[in-house]
Amino acid sequence: MGDARTWSPDAQEAVRLLAVSALVEGRHRSEVAALFKVSVRAVDNWRARWQAGGRDALLSQPRGRRAGEHQVLSETEQAAVRQAVLDHAPCDLGLPGQLWTRRLIGELIFKLYRVRFTEPGVGKYLKRWGLTFQRPDKRAAEQDAEAVRVWHEETWPAIRARAKAENGEVLFADQVGIRSDQVTGRTWGAKEQTPVVRRTGNRFSVNAMSAISTKGRMYFMVFTETFDAQVMCRFLGRLVGHFDRKVHLIVDRHSAHRSKAVRAWLADHKDQVELHFLPSYSPELNPDELVNADLKRSLPHTHRARNQSELAAETRRFFHRRQRQPRIVRGYFGSRHVRYILDE
Repeated sequence: MGDARTWSPDAQEAVRLLAVSALVEGRHRSEVAALFKVSVRAVDNWRARWQAGGRDALLSQPRGRRAGEHQVLSETEQAAVRQAVLDHAPCDLGLPGQLWTRRLIGELIFKLYRVRFTEPGVGKYLKRWGLTFQRPDKRAAEQDAEAVRVWHEETWPAIRARAKAENGEVLFADQVGIRSDQVTGRTWGAKEQTPVVRRTGNRFSVNAMSAISTKGRMYFMVFTETFDAQVMCRFLGRLVGHFDRKVHLIVDRHSAHRSKAVRAWLADHKDQVELHFLPSYSPELNPDELVNADLKRSLPHTHRARNQSELAAETRRFFHRRQRQPRIVRGYFGSRHVRYILDE
């Protein structure tokens, strides 16, 4: 006699339906049991289910536990832990550190509900909650969230509207310093043997100022002196020489940008250029920061500069290359935190 429990759910369902159909046609229960190689007791059980619930009572049901069944934490408790992880750093809740790990989330659960979980057990809950292990964005603790909101909702839309009304050009600008001993990126090496990069002990640096537009245009200046008001005025003078209309230049709140000398220069050229300042401690709002990061990633892959002149030449080559690649320049504006610039 066969064991119906070893059959697939579809096969079991088909046999139940055929067996009850045979009983309805008048066949004896023992004959039906022999025909389908099951016990008479199974046939009786199927008939009872059919009589109580009709055909639907004979259909296969999903096996195993229902979603959420027999979980240690209730749905409400799970929702509370999930929201705590999303809204707070561990240090906000009396735990060490600023980044969540499975161990710390387990400690949070124990602190709240006195239930101990293994790290794999916590991981199963995290997967169920739709949370993944990610590299976090960094924000200055001094950043004013209200100022950022005002920039997004009021200041930037007003700048964009004015520039459009004046047929002006909007550019985002920033300055960057490049050092000869800077090494960024990764390289291949033998496992557990850290590769060595040779660099000169004669340290030197150059600086650059660049400005980009959503149209894929880039303007830059490379210099060796310290960035100050005089350098800023020189950059502004070179920049406005490229335009026959007013430039709206968006920069951070560097002291040189707000200096008395720069304000005086701007007063003499108010029909050519106007400065607008981003909220303090908010570099993520400036797409030109991505140019700086691109520059620092790109330089180590070229010939290592042996002196300041070579480093300045490499820096200029980078900017000249990007000027010929407007698609890449436009791509800087596609990053998540600066995409607001493209939104109408």
